[in-house]
Amino acid sequence: MTPSENVRPISEQVLSDDWGTLTKYEIEYRRRSGEWQRQTREAYDRGNGATCLLHNPKTDCVLLTRQFRLPVFLNGGSETVIEAPAGLLEGANPAERMRAELIEETGFKVDALTHLFDVYMSPGSVTEYLAFFKGTYTLEDRAGDGGGVMDEGEDIEVMHVPLSRAFQMIEEGEIRDAKTVILLQHLMIKRLQT
Repeated sequence: MTPSENVRPISEQVLSDDWGTLTKYEIEYRRRSGEWQRQTREAYDRGNGATCLLHNPKTDCVLLTRQFRLPVFLNGGSETVIEAPAGLLEGANPAERMRAELIEETGFKVDALTHLFDVYMSPGSVTEYLAFFKGTYTLEDRAGDGGGVMDEGEDIEVMHVPLSRAFQMIEEGEIRDAKTVILLQHLMIKRLQT
């Protein structure tokens, strides 16, 4: 950790370094009053990622996926989660990585993606930010079956969901993934502005 004007590192201890890195940090933080306060925090670093909402203007459908997510299941949620395609950058350019994820997860090849914004998804404990993209697709853009990478444990169902139904699915609690809600609400806001 690099010190800053308001943060002095004291110690750090790696607690786990399997899929990502969980580190315990002891720091001194300068409060707004100018007083220094000692704090202990844990942060999980699994790298940054990208996500994308694809919309078909002819059918007014969005391309979503459904897949098993262990943390959701462990927290009492359903076995599967409906979400926008996403993936870790692993050192790649966000747009390039997103195009590859779209083919892997959905089977659709889309070259033209628009970067929307970058968001820290859980800044209190996770270092990851996601680059958010949007794009359009047609059924002719299908380049493969999708479904994910079996060696990575992925078993992904591809869903073409009417946009009006996707909005209902948020209200009814069927879509509970934050990145997907953000992308759908962004599309909704843009529609209201036109």
